[in-house]
Amino acid sequence: MADLLSEEAVTTALATLDSWTWAGGSSALVRTAKLPTFLAAIAVVDRVAVIAEQMDHHPDIDIRWRTLTFACATHSKGGVTDLDLRLATQIDEVIAAAV
Repeated sequence: MADLLSEEAVTTALATLDSWTWAGGSSALVRTAKLPTFLAAIAVVDRVAVIAEQMDHHPDIDIRWRTLTFACATHSKGGVTDLDLRLATQIDEVIAAAV
């Protein structure tokens, strides 16, 4: 299992992630994305679900019409690990391809 990242490591990694936020000491990286349609949003969720299954690491996903909010955290570690950074990067790629 991945190790919990330091606040400095998470802050540094955020510079390479598009539109993700993290309140220092919080337990998750968060990104909200608005897609052009509800069906486009669901297609993004479907693609992310496949990636998450392959990684065996799953984000929390909130769906509100065409707005998606992803939260990446390693719950068993109580915060952000390298797995979350890798998953966030994959989510960015899926969103970029959909908009």
